[in-house]
Amino acid sequence: MDTPDVIFDASGLMCPEPVMLLHGKVRELPDGGLLKVIATDPSTRRDIPKFCRFLGYELLDQREEQGTYLYWIRKAAQA
Repeated sequence: MDTPDVIFDASGLMCPEPVMLLHGKVRELPDGGLLKVIATDPSTRRDIPKFCRFLGYELLDQREEQGTYLYWIRKAAQA
């Protein structure tokens, strides 16, 4: 996985905060930028993929490591 441009640590935040704050973090990324999200709320397994599909961001990878949920999101380049 490439080195992310931004890391958003949402550890300790509960629904709906991770996705609400994620929206602002993705907006700050340059087109084509890579964002890594670290979360502890299990609802992010459902919410972050839906967020990406709805807004047209590419969810490159998601995994769980010892109760922590990790996501890599690519902001689509604008045509």
